[in-house]
Amino acid sequence: MSEQQHKPATVADDEIDLIALAKTIWNGRRKIIITTIIFMMIGLVVALVSPKEYTASTTMVPQSSDGKKIGGSLGGLAAMAGINLGGLGAGGDISPSLYPHIVNSVPFQKEMLKTMLTFSFLGKPVTFYDYYTEIVNPGPIEKYTIGLPDVIRKSLKGKNKQITKNETIGIPTITEEERKVIEILSSQLSLSVNDKDGYISLSANMPEALPAAQLAKRSQLLLQQTIIQMKSQKAREQLEFIEERFAEKKNEFEAIQARLAEFSDRNKNVTTAVAQTEKERLQADYNLTYGVYSELAKQVESQKLQVKEDTPIFTVLKPVSVPIKKSKPNRPLIIIIWIMIGGMVGIGLVFAKELFSTLRQRWNKN
Repeated sequence: MSEQQHKPATVADDEIDLIALAKTIWNGRRKIIITTIIFMMIGLVVALVSPKEYTASTTMVPQSSDGKKIGGSLGGLAAMAGINLGGLGAGGDISPSLYPHIVNSVPFQKEMLKTMLTFSFLGKPVTFYDYYTEIVNPGPIEKYTIGLPDVIRKSLKGKNKQITKNETIGIPTITEEERKVIEILSSQLSLSVNDKDGYISLSANMPEALPAAQLAKRSQLLLQQTIIQMKSQKAREQLEFIEERFAEKKNEFEAIQARLAEFSDRNKNVTTAVAQTEKERLQADYNLTYGVYSELAKQVESQKLQVKEDTPIFTVLKPVSVPIKKSKPNRPLIIIIWIMIGGMVGIGLVFAKELFSTLRQRWNKN
């Protein structure tokens, strides 16, 4: 019986607490409404002031040329011509998981800074670097408040020139100005890799639609070019080496061929042993040189096939297009978020005032 008597009391206490909370909110409804309206106005201002942003994207599937697919058909074709592809190994495939590292590398980003962009308010295209250094400049208030340390540092150091001797020996360097623009580029250019389905997505954000598409297209082409160059570099270097040896042996073969022909013309009716020995020596040199020359010619052709085999193929599932609608800002969502924040802040102020009032009463009683 005692348990049954205590249960209604507990329920009653909970109901009183909920009613008290609801009553506190109702009594402070004016403050909550005013706070919500203030935050809604702030959200409206933020939504109107937020700059427009357009997003252009592309989706690609990198397809490596493995030996089973391409090497098989090319190998059969080469075998018919008497060319052996077995000794020419292809370089390893570059995993798509490494693509973000390529996009974030200094050489790639420096090339991206040279991307030409066309803006509606400019008379001619400008590079990404020039746009964010000469056209998009901070206002005087921002420049001499937030950017004051940079202004002081530049005035003390003079114009920023950080190009050192490292540039001349193949080590890429960037200036402080380039570093800032690269940070902007990194925030506006993104690459995601879907390991499960095997595709990659590139997206670029810009204040206008056409520059966003131009930036995305440039990044796509540059990434493809970089991957192809890295993947086929070994095969191309081998091809250059074999072509150089082939050119040397070709000149040597033509020279010995000319000497043999000239000797044959001079000694057409001569049958002495000395002449016959000299002709046999020239003929042996000719045969040896021709054999090496012919073998190098086969190797040149086989290495050309190897270069093609090592060249990856990119299947574009979604080509870059000029976006029609802006991606940011989402003004209704911004206003809704600020209204929710305002409501929570208003309720918090009401409960904070109630709590402070209760604590003050207890303090005065004691």
